[in-house]
Amino acid sequence: MSHSGETGTDYVIYVDAPDPALCPGPWPAVLLMDGDFLFDPAVAACRALRESGSIGPVVIVGVGYGAGFGEPGNRRGRDYTPTAAAEEPSSGGAGRFLAYLAGSLWPELARRYPLSEAARGIGGHSVGSLLALHALFQARPFFNLVLASAPSIWWDGRSILRLAAALRGRRAVLRGTLYLGAGESDTPSMLGDLELLERQLRDRPFSGLRVVSERYAGRDHYDVVPLTLGSGLRALLGADTPRPGKP
Repeated sequence: MSHSGETGTDYVIYVDAPDPALCPGPWPAVLLMDGDFLFDPAVAACRALRESGSIGPVVIVGVGYGAGFGEPGNRRGRDYTPTAAAEEPSSGGAGRFLAYLAGSLWPELARRYPLSEAARGIGGHSVGSLLALHALFQARPFFNLVLASAPSIWWDGRSILRLAAALRGRRAVLRGTLYLGAGESDTPSMLGDLELLERQLRDRPFSGLRVVSERYAGRDHYDVVPLTLGSGLRALLGADTPRPGKP
């Protein structure tokens, strides 16, 4: 359990870390939103990638609530949304939640595990991916490895596109790796919004930002998760993947 002074909420933290006796650090780490649900498939994907030699040692961290979707203790509608919108009365708390992830949780993890400060990952699915994109498009992003599975770009009139455009207007360089993945059978609106982001990043690219995009035939918004987690982790952490500079 981890208490956040920034949000006033207790979070359930799940950690899968290598054995330091076998794999000395420092290690990259990836913080996954909706950790109650994404942690197990992410660990399974990570171990399969490790066994095949596709990635090296990595710490997988699930950040959860100990409560299911829609239950009172689950605050994803507040924590993962960058702006307030009428459909979720508690929304707009992503800034405070990111302050907790970067300012409280990461330092605590770094005290317990030999983490690499040059490879800080964040990922999620759906609204959790909205939070991950919001983390990337900051003036001084803490996270430089971002896994966005079927991101909810629709939120608040696609405000995340405006955030990215505004950042690009102020700076041309953004060092890191962004993975974007979705199922081809996701809704047309979700896929269309994702294409808008991809086109925006292609038409006005950030120097230093490597973008990997994938679609999965026969997969929808829900059953694509194991594939996007596996491919996303490989895209961010693969042995042949260019490493971004320190954020």
